[in-house]
Amino acid sequence: MTDDRLDPVGHWTDPTAPDPLAELLPRRDPGRATRLLGVLNLTPDSFHDGGLDPTALASIERARLLVEEGADALDLGGESTRPDAKPVPAAEELARVLPVLHGVLPLGVPISVDTMKAPVAAAALEAGATWINDVTGLQHDPEIADVCAAAGAGLVLMHMRGTPRTMKNLTDYDDVVEETIRFLDHAVDRAVRAGVRDDRIVVDPGLGFAKSADHNLEILRRLPEYLRLGRPILVGASRKSFLARYDGQDSEDRLEGTLATTVLAVIGGASILRVHDVAANRKSVEVTEAVLRARLTPRVSTEATC
Repeated sequence: MTDDRLDPVGHWTDPTAPDPLAELLPRRDPGRATRLLGVLNLTPDSFHDGGLDPTALASIERARLLVEEGADALDLGGESTRPDAKPVPAAEELARVLPVLHGVLPLGVPISVDTMKAPVAAAALEAGATWINDVTGLQHDPEIADVCAAAGAGLVLMHMRGTPRTMKNLTDYDDVVEETIRFLDHAVDRAVRAGVRDDRIVVDPGLGFAKSADHNLEILRRLPEYLRLGRPILVGASRKSFLARYDGQDSEDRLEGTLATTVLAVIGGASILRVHDVAANRKSVEVTEAVLRARLTPRVSTEATC
């Protein structure tokens, strides 16, 4: 995917270029190309915000704040997928998700539901969600593709090996980028054959899922290679444990490291960033995109600024 007018990531940052997410995830801010997906985990055990809200009303209020800070969409999760997390029955997952989903719909932004179960996906879409985020890339429950196809919904396909309880032992790769690209290419083909609209599929290399810290860094360094898939790329690096090497053992201390990954992801061609801290990430995105646009603009102002 090349264009003589653009640098390797210009396809996603040039305001005159086609917008692959125009229908699936409209821009709230016309001046910002990269979308921000605000994380809203409704679980007691997620690695950063698990148990943060004691009630559904508290989660709805937190969602309101994320939207006010600039979130283009919200990602609701009722089952933790952190390493060693235990599976949750579909009924319990829905009991966590549906009350909040109903409460956030008036905020007027698209809602994604993070689930690996087709019955949960179906109920969420019927309740008003617009896309499904499947961290298993259709491995756990392939019928998610059929559910999304029937609803005309968007579908995020992420790379993952094993389950949250086994994935940390499944990190043996010859080439982590090539192998995740092959996996995602197969998952996309599977979704398309099930009838998911071609323009409603997003891919996610799955930072932290069956990846070592070095694998995560390698993926970020080589992110432009995922553009070969011809799909918008979602990156979820926010406050993840691979940043602890540089930015603090506790997830509360990893904002600066997260912002560094945000800059790298935008430069690398990501279209969507899944983040906990919307306001800070929005500022990082805006500055990074401004630099990239300057590289695409033949005339640069000579007016002195400081």
